[in-house]
Amino acid sequence: MPRLLRIDFPGAVHHLVNRGNRGEPIFRDDADRAAFLAALGEVCGKTGWRVYAYVLLPDHFHVVLTTPQPNLVAGMKWWLGTYTNRFNRRHRLSGHLFGGRYRALLVDPDGYYLATVCDYVHLNPIRAGCLRTDQPLTDHRWSSLPQLLGVDVEDSFAWLIPARESPRELADRLEALRRGRPPEVWRRIRRGWCFGSAGFRSEIAGRLGQGVGLTHHGDLPPEAVMTKAEDLIRAGLAELGWTESDLAARPKMDEAKARLALRLRRETTLGLAWIARRLHLGSIHTARNVLARLRREESGIGAAATRPSDDSTPAPAAGNLTFDVRWD
Repeated sequence: MPRLLRIDFPGAVHHLVNRGNRGEPIFRDDADRAAFLAALGEVCGKTGWRVYAYVLLPDHFHVVLTTPQPNLVAGMKWWLGTYTNRFNRRHRLSGHLFGGRYRALLVDPDGYYLATVCDYVHLNPIRAGCLRTDQPLTDHRWSSLPQLLGVDVEDSFAWLIPARESPRELADRLEALRRGRPPEVWRRIRRGWCFGSAGFRSEIAGRLGQGVGLTHHGDLPPEAVMTKAEDLIRAGLAELGWTESDLAARPKMDEAKARLALRLRRETTLGLAWIARRLHLGSIHTARNVLARLRREESGIGAAATRPSDDSTPAPAAGNLTFDVRWD
């Protein structure tokens, strides 16, 4: 069976879903849910993503987000891989947490289609049996809806995009949908690769048919990630008063180089192997040790401490074209 199509381009909107391996829970408690949202916030910082809606359910999640740069694949690998590592470490487990590849539905950013997908996401706790019929939708804390309605201001996230309509309009529409029959259009959200108007679908299909930006996974990070990384490196060298020759000549375990490497790890999805080569840190093992030592110093932990929990290395990302179509 062929793998589902992956499409990404600047400003694309995606409805993302993934489930637990063998139908098992991906969240055992609120600490896991908080860790998942923390990782989502981290990857938004790395990639520039913004989120329209999300909901966390016991064995799966839904997220609707936009990618200002075509970095969906690299970002998802970092996000889900990082959460899996942290979940396994916390619960002393190993192996796969998610049951295969995530599903990504391309969404027309037009108001109707985007709002319909977000409504579908916000009503998921009802369909999943997480709320009684008489409970308010906002009783499901692990959803973007309480923040969008202004009910939960304590857990406010900068990466969540405010609703286009007023809280009252949003609440009234969701309650009407809750009381009625599921809209027939929701079938198109559950299936297919694109949800939008005929014009939007025709435009995307035409670009695919012409082979515009058709790519596959390669060894180099996407152009957008590379550009951000090189900008960070240039800025770092300027602050230090170094040239590229100085960077190469400095010792592998130089502290200033390590701090630059740590910034790249925190603000991009680049793998540690690429960073080690680019900053002349030596082998990936040397680079890992340098960053671990620096993190321990920053946190005030002694040298005998274990490796930090966020030291997960993403797999290589895709090629460097601005309109990415992936068959991964």
